Amino acid sequence: MAKKQEAEKELHAKSAELHGEETKTVKEKESIESEADSLSIEDIKSKTLVTPAGDFDWDTDEKGFGNYSQEERAKLEQLYAGTFNSISKGEIITGTVVSINNKDVVLNIGFKSDGMVSLSEFRDTPDLKVGDQVDVFVESQEDANGQLVLSRKRAKTQKSWELINEALENDTIITGFVKSRTKGGLIVDIMGVEAFLPGSQIDIKPIRDYDIYVGKTMEFKVVKINHEFKNVVVSHKVLIEDDLENQKTEIVAKLEKGQVLEGTVKNITDFGVFIDLGGVDGLLHITDISWGRIEHPKEVLSLDQKINVVVLDFDDEKKRIALGLKQLTPHPWESLDTAIEVGSKVKGKIVTVADYGAFLEITPGVEGLIHVSEMSWSQNLRNPQEFLKVGDEVEAQVLTLDRDERKMSLGIKQLTPDPWQNIAARYPVGSKHKAVVKNMTNFGVFVEIEEGIDGLIHISDLSWSKKINHPNEFTKVGEVLDVVVLELDEENRKLSLGHKQLEENPWDTFETIFTLDSIHEGTVLKVSDKGAIVALPYGVEGFSPAKHSIKEDGKPLKVDEVADFKIIEFSKEAKRIVVSHSRIWEEARAEARSAEVSQKKNDQKATSNAVKKVKESVERSTLGDLGVLAQLKEQMEGAENKARSAKGSAEDAE
Repeated sequence: MAKKQEAEKELHAKSAELHGEETKTVKEKESIESEADSLSIEDIKSKTLVTPAGDFDWDTDEKGFGNYSQEERAKLEQLYAGTFNSISKGEIITGTVVSINNKDVVLNIGFKSDGMVSLSEFRDTPDLKVGDQVDVFVESQEDANGQLVLSRKRAKTQKSWELINEALENDTIITGFVKSRTKGGLIVDIMGVEAFLPGSQIDIKPIRDYDIYVGKTMEFKVVKINHEFKNVVVSHKVLIEDDLENQKTEIVAKLEKGQVLEGTVKNITDFGVFIDLGGVDGLLHITDISWGRIEHPKEVLSLDQKINVVVLDFDDEKKRIALGLKQLTPHPWESLDTAIEVGSKVKGKIVTVADYGAFLEITPGVEGLIHVSEMSWSQNLRNPQEFLKVGDEVEAQVLTLDRDERKMSLGIKQLTPDPWQNIAARYPVGSKHKAVVKNMTNFGVFVEIEEGIDGLIHISDLSWSKKINHPNEFTKVGEVLDVVVLELDEENRKLSLGHKQLEENPWDTFETIFTLDSIHEGTVLKVSDKGAIVALPYGVEGFSPAKHSIKEDGKPLKVDEVADFKIIEFSKEAKRIVVSHSRIWEEARAEARSAEVSQKKNDQKATSNAVKKVKESVERSTLGDLGVLAQLKEQMEGAENKARSAKGSAEDAE
């Protein structure tokens, strides 16, 4: 600046000097013009004008600025050039505010001309005044109007990027202003550069309301930069974690089992609650929240709730802490009513139902097991859920009680009379009853005569005549059957029942009807590789082997086809009847063949006898006996025709 001022002073002095010479030249010119006015035309024509000696200086302009010596001109140019800075496009340079108006801020950056920056780029510096130093970005040395183009915003952005990159490389802390909320997090302004703060990186605890951070200035660490898209991701959580890591080490070092601490409910999950102990988290498992059963921790605790917890266990290396809440109160078994003993009746609520039974909560923390076998006198109950469900209020009887082991078994059926008492008097062998089908297996049907009295009908005792592969072919669950008591085992509570025994054994009658070789009409019910099942009269079924199920035309019998069948086997003990359709037509064909053979033999014998008689007659005949011979010939021809006719009938039968 000093050099520039000195050059300007010298330039001003030279200008004044040149101005004086210019005044002198003007005066001389005015004198010549005045003199010319006083001369006549002739005088002027005869007047000789004198031209100054010396060559004309073409470097002198009309204002007289060309009267520099070579040394002065070189010195002046050097001095003047030293007052300017060498700047280039894209450079960040410091300028001085020389003036401020309503639209622009004029800056002197030491260039041949001043630059202007829009006043809107100084909104963050309302106290800007003349003389302040400002960093600006050179966008262009001159625009279309020859004006120097500067930008403070771009200078700030470029410097911000440099600082942000340095912060990532050096893992240093930077400050930013939270501008607004966006999907999944917050937008942070870091010295003019917008960065993204994910919701998970705001704090170590889950944040439910992001808006409370908008408008705040916070410290961050840069965790990621995408240079291609100019994206920046920052985190505030890592700063907290760094502080907490030191606090955790200090807190865990002071922990002791049994120590009671105050904490805040930080997070609630299905399996438990995370408690903030002031820098370190501990887990309060769902089973350690209450002596009683709870389905979810939310039933007892809520977020941000302050509670006292006891340290159950901890791991120095992994910094894991197990906490308890119920341990702060006495165990309910210790205060269990002393009047409760085996045989006592208790009331409570079903809290859990399992495959083997249900748990009845008498008081919170005191439960007893009702085994499935103790729920009902019925032997049919296989699933406790058929009898009880969670939330049921029930009364039960104490079967066993162990206060030291804190175990109790209960029963419900004991509150009702045992239906097996005097069972022999009420259900003697041979007595008939009605029963409801409750369940079926491959070997039989379980039925209930009354509540608590169950019995089994074996599959072989369902029907006299039908062959049953599974009970569902005969009956279904819920159906009422007539039964008769076959056997009674009172000690083992077993009852054997029958259904077919309600009727007389039809096989005694079948034995007189389906005799061997008797023929009956039947319908084919089922066909397999081994043979066919045939429905015979009176509801009985027979079996026709495959080789006995062939028709006369050589084709096998089909389902629903009606035909005659011959009984070839009958067993009352095995309840088995074997029939044959092929046997019928095979035997008929055999009989026809036998008759044909017999007829041929008879015809041959008759012919032989006739020939013999003729021979005898010829020997004693005379000419007068020719009429008798003719008669014998007719008889022989008639016998032969009759034999041919019989033979043709036999062939047609085949």
